[in-house]
Amino acid sequence: MAFSVAWRQVKGGDPLPNENIRVTSMAQGAATAPQVPAPQPVDAAPPPFERRHAPRHTYGALDLGTNNCRLLVARPAEEGFVVVDAFSRVVRLGEGLAGSGRLSDAAMDRALSALSICGDKLRRRKVSIARSVATEACRRAVNGREFVERVYHETGIALDIIAPEEEARLAMLGCHRLLEPGDGPALIFDIGGGSTELVLVDTDGGGTPKIKSWWSAPWGVVSLTESEGRDHQGPDERLAAYVRMRERVRHAFRRFAELLPGDKQDLRLMGTSGTVTTLASVHLALPSYDRRAVDGLMVPTNSMREISRMMSRMSLEERAALPCIGLERADLVVAGCAILEAIMDIWPATTLGVADRGIREGILRSLMARDGHKI
Repeated sequence: MAFSVAWRQVKGGDPLPNENIRVTSMAQGAATAPQVPAPQPVDAAPPPFERRHAPRHTYGALDLGTNNCRLLVARPAEEGFVVVDAFSRVVRLGEGLAGSGRLSDAAMDRALSALSICGDKLRRRKVSIARSVATEACRRAVNGREFVERVYHETGIALDIIAPEEEARLAMLGCHRLLEPGDGPALIFDIGGGSTELVLVDTDGGGTPKIKSWWSAPWGVVSLTESEGRDHQGPDERLAAYVRMRERVRHAFRRFAELLPGDKQDLRLMGTSGTVTTLASVHLALPSYDRRAVDGLMVPTNSMREISRMMSRMSLEERAALPCIGLERADLVVAGCAILEAIMDIWPATTLGVADRGIREGILRSLMARDGHKI
């Protein structure tokens, strides 16, 4: 059944006004995972137009990743926005993709179930403008475009399969305000389910940072976990698998590492992903996840390394027993630790900023700024 859609759906992204994004190195990550034909990019939306008086819309931002489906609904507020509804569910859309090159029927059904809830929320909240994006799983799958068409037919949601550069830009826009003050270079990263995006930014002059270079590596927590499997017996075997995962990621980052500045003084590092928020919760010994305690937290990188190496030796059952991890994340968190350590190897900052915000917030800020709101 096709749905009538009450909200304007934006495809393609425009920079924030006067953002002046400058990409000096548009390098793509090395193809260290099996490759399949990528879907053709969606045409960009027409440029924004100026409005003397910004209307009071309700905005929606949906991010369908390799592992999660997330939605935010918000309205503009003074110097920001107020969230009026949210949704998040683990759907594992990319499960088995590395081996088959396709989205499985079971994975698509899980994602559609979550997207149906998102569509209901968008209608119930009377969202007038929305942007819905899909990332690595749909980029890589030979049936990614077919799945996007099915989503639109069954839910009314028009997914925009975005390029890695746009994914990196949106993640940066969503969390850069949490960067610790300083004049040194800053690296922002997003560890996803199927890929990891790295963005080197220049914060001189204030305002929205300028992107100096970016990188997308084809390893996320799902794809990297599947490269090693899950059945490792004993701490030594698990540690050996962890070392191999770190080496795969290190190889994927090799060319990007060559582009980074040689001066490693006053480095700033910020991560936005389930990996960093989960490990931050373990660092704080929280009995249950608390976004207020985690979002904006600064954690010593040495502590993150210690937690990562502890995780690498633990059994699945031991990890699942930890608060804030549970069965839902227990099998994927070790791959996230391996990616995080590889990032800290090439960018040896002393502290890691933790952001429980990212692509959805970047979408909302972009949409609202285009309509003249001060974001």
